[in-house]
Amino acid sequence: MLVLSGSAFPIQEWSELNYDALGAELQKLRENVAGVTDTVLAASDGIPILADVAKNVDPAHISALAAAGLGIARQTTEVVGLGALGQTVVFGSEGYMAVYAIGRLSLMVVLGDKGLNLGRLLHESRPVIERVGAILAA
Repeated sequence: MLVLSGSAFPIQEWSELNYDALGAELQKLRENVAGVTDTVLAASDGIPILADVAKNVDPAHISALAAAGLGIARQTTEVVGLGALGQTVVFGSEGYMAVYAIGRLSLMVVLGDKGLNLGRLLHESRPVIERVGAILAA
């Protein structure tokens, strides 16, 4: 487990985050959904908060890309009139990247291999997003 800090939250709040509870949520998601390989929580500006990733995955790089993509998707849903953005999913030939909005200040990235059960991920991620949002807001 890699713990990082970022700039989206005031410093005094950042240091008071319950990293253990956040890490437990990421771990539960990984255990409950076959094919999940990496998870990252980040601020909406792309700064990683906490990551559970393989050594070859750079949380800062993934967070920045995810934040940019989420920002474009969020703007698109607003312009097209689809309401508030919940998630985006990138389908690649070797796996998936799902990015979930957690309010307007943070996001969660889930990477998965070709065996990822996307339906299970979508089902399991909803309560995780709610709990992570509550932890970040506390």
